[in-house]
Amino acid sequence: MSKQAVEISVYGAEVLCPSCVNLPSSKETYEWLQAAVARKFPDQPFTISYIDIFKAENCEDEKKAFASRVVEEDMFYPVVVINGEIVGEGNPKLKTVYAEMEKYGYIAS
Repeated sequence: MSKQAVEISVYGAEVLCPSCVNLPSSKETYEWLQAAVARKFPDQPFTISYIDIFKAENCEDEKKAFASRVVEEDMFYPVVVINGEIVGEGNPKLKTVYAEMEKYGYIAS
């Protein structure tokens, strides 16, 4: 299976999700996820970006539209998306993120 570089997008906000009071902030989740994926799949390229759902006006149209969807549908954030597929909401699980990346040919170290 050939590897396709994936794009991980973490949608969140500075203010904690009302249902996620005891969980890390969206920004902390983004930083934690970035480090965890880099450790699990070293020397395997991927991109990760953080999109503030309330300040997405400067993002590309697709990300801006998804940020609006997160707000309109009252999703639990952060919402983790890999190549357009939602893989985590509120409290994303590493196992799920890793499994999605492996579908694209990533090999765990």
